[in-house]
Amino acid sequence: MTEKEIEEAKARIDKMNRFEMASLWRFAPVGHPFFDSSLPLADYFKARFDSLGGFSPEISKALG
Repeated sequence: MTEKEIEEAKARIDKMNRFEMASLWRFAPVGHPFFDSSLPLADYFKARFDSLGGFSPEISKALG
């Protein structure tokens, strides 16, 4: 990914709410760039998700 693509992805992450992030975490296809540890997005996503409270039993049950 280019620096521009990374910045655009970070902006998308910043707009996501906790439920959207939990859903993506649970259902993202293998190789999704937000969870690729070779990219800075994985740490960025996790830090933002954790700052919003991460998973909760309620969110986990709602997602199924």
